[in-house]
Amino acid sequence: MEILTQVHEKNLVAWAKDKPEVVVFSGDLTGSTEITLFKKTYPDRFFSLGMAEQNMMSFAGGMARDGFTPFVHTFAVFMYRRALDQIEMSIAYPNQRVRMFGFLPGIMTPGGVSHQAINDVGVLRTLPNMTVLETGDATDVESVLDVAQAVDGPVYIRMVRKDIPRLFPASERMQLGKARILSRGTDIALVTAGICTEEAMRATALLEKQGVSISHIHVTTHKPFNDPAVAERLAAARFGVITMENHTTVGGLGSEVAEMMAETGVSTRLTRLGIPDTYAHGASKEYLVKEYGLDAISLVRAVEGVMNQKFGISEEALADVRLSEFTGEMQLEAL
Repeated sequence: MEILTQVHEKNLVAWAKDKPEVVVFSGDLTGSTEITLFKKTYPDRFFSLGMAEQNMMSFAGGMARDGFTPFVHTFAVFMYRRALDQIEMSIAYPNQRVRMFGFLPGIMTPGGVSHQAINDVGVLRTLPNMTVLETGDATDVESVLDVAQAVDGPVYIRMVRKDIPRLFPASERMQLGKARILSRGTDIALVTAGICTEEAMRATALLEKQGVSISHIHVTTHKPFNDPAVAERLAAARFGVITMENHTTVGGLGSEVAEMMAETGVSTRLTRLGIPDTYAHGASKEYLVKEYGLDAISLVRAVEGVMNQKFGISEEALADVRLSEFTGEMQLEAL
């Protein structure tokens, strides 16, 4: 599996070349949010607002009123948690064309509670006019700019950064409101998003060899969440539906799927894998994924529970199923 580095940084500069209305904002995290190259290439279209996120969001709303399209970059927690009132009043309420890039979603940082955006999807999808997207691989990152720019209103994007895999062909670009159907089956409907998709793909590779028929759905649009193809796959699951997300199980993907199931009359069992109703520890991504049950073996155990069967899949066997390999030279996901 191909690994790419600084995908957003390179892509943004090339993409924005013929779009003078696009301006980029930094909340004093220019290097950490992959916009250093944009600053060097288009200095007149770059604004550093410092550690004043509330002001930055109001500033973005004002520039949007004047015909610009601000691309706001910071860590997700400093955006939706610190400046929520400004997002609502200066951007969402007047339906301004502002694109908010939230980095370090969920447990992708050792920074602990102060840096982990574990409920951003749950909070922001309740805002009227707000579109909520999430990237999970290099192809998602490369195509999310076109998706966001086509929305006539505010967009929040959960971004992955630094060294990321390409799970999907570059030609199969993200589409607004449409999930990727990675496989079609009749036993289990598995719905994943973000970094959880790669872990899930490792598990499904072995589960399918054991005869488990799985519909695997990769979600990139959290709001609007109304893809009929997803509802069809949920309804086809004989044993149950499992969601897997780098977010609390309250308000995010699991809640979105539960709402869809209720609204479309799907009455099968729903199992939600995610961060429980708690704040997360500060530790490495590898530790936290295991600690909060977001790894491949946790998914295998969940499938066994739903189907009331044992498949004899061990952590050692899953360790041999690697979709991407990271070298020691690659940067760890820190700050």
